[in-house]
Amino acid sequence: MRWDLVLRGGDVLDPARPGGPRRADVAVARGRIAAVGPGLAADPAAAGADLLDVSGRLVTPGLVDLHTHVYAGATYWGIDPDPTAWHSGVTTWVDAGSAGAFSFAALDEGVRRFTVDVPALLNISAVGLVAATGESRTLENCDVDLAVTTARAHPDRVRGFKVRVDRHAVGPSGLEPLRRAIEAGEACGLPVMVHIGAAPPTLGEILPLLRAGDIVTHCASGIAAAALPGGIDPAAKEAYASGVVFDIGHGSGGFAFDILEAQLAAGLKPHTVSSDLHARSLHGPVFDLPTTMAKMLAAGWPLDEVVAAATRRPAEVLGLAAGTLDVGAQADLAVFHLVEEPWAVADVHGQVRTAPLRLVNEATYRAGRRLPARLPEPPAPWIPLTDAQRAALAARDETVRSMMTQPLVSPDALDEQFPRSGA
Repeated sequence: MRWDLVLRGGDVLDPARPGGPRRADVAVARGRIAAVGPGLAADPAAAGADLLDVSGRLVTPGLVDLHTHVYAGATYWGIDPDPTAWHSGVTTWVDAGSAGAFSFAALDEGVRRFTVDVPALLNISAVGLVAATGESRTLENCDVDLAVTTARAHPDRVRGFKVRVDRHAVGPSGLEPLRRAIEAGEACGLPVMVHIGAAPPTLGEILPLLRAGDIVTHCASGIAAAALPGGIDPAAKEAYASGVVFDIGHGSGGFAFDILEAQLAAGLKPHTVSSDLHARSLHGPVFDLPTTMAKMLAAGWPLDEVVAAATRRPAEVLGLAAGTLDVGAQADLAVFHLVEEPWAVADVHGQVRTAPLRLVNEATYRAGRRLPARLPEPPAPWIPLTDAQRAALAARDETVRSMMTQPLVSPDALDEQFPRSGA
């Protein structure tokens, strides 16, 4: 079999292989990994392949973001992933509960137009995240039978259930939406992701209800831990020991450096690193998943563990065929330039730490095809932005305008496409 693409000479970091990056080539055929090893560019199978020299660059599996919101145009939080995916290395975007049973069929149809893969978590509230919050305050919306029926009707898309459990989302419903999400999860054999935030309910009430394999996102939330001495509830240690998955879920309000540092000191290192990228976090404080990964580096994580937490581990949590460089796997790939210089990064509360390097994406491939450049849409009118954010967006627009209003090349770089001779 002839190969279609060879990434040549990169530092390949495969989370399934111990020992960190190794110099190797990656060959792709028919959208799948054909081989990984040294000297593949000289193999006869590489004849005619597209060869990309990635010497001095880090090559990883396409990133797997366990918590995003991509139901663009239909919810308060949704964004189009493609304008970010092509320059961030994220090829798998897990939509975390944007749609409930009432609208899931439309989400299932809508995400097919994206260049990236979108597994989804079904919101236990049938109304989903059409508004900023409050989706589970009316318990009639949290219909277990309807959720189970919807999940079973979309087995290739639904990989679990989502429920937001804070005082704004559940109000007088308390813990009941969580109990119903778990009931649906048990009926379908799927995990539940629970968002934590402002109490009530408290972490001490929420965490004991979770099963091994369930996911607590915003695990380093300063809001959820606001009243806790040292930032850690004793229930967190018990949940961690029982097999509950701790996910970063950065977002616009879900990540605090001091809470993460307390968890690391207590031996509660989060299992997965996700961005919670949505309409209110896209322009800051998240920006993208590589920026979130740099914040883990700033907290002292080794690079290989950070990459694993944003590729192989989230894929394993949801049983996804992603986050791997195994031969035969879909060729989802990311190429990064590691800019090794101090870089100031902030959490959602303005606490600043210094990352030792930046991961700057230079190419992203899904199923062996390089994702094309896409310009983002302007923010929705209901998204709050600072004056500085608005000014930066306006400056970016002017920079793009300046580039696009210039001819692409000079006259001497053109050919005569239709000669006068008619030849």
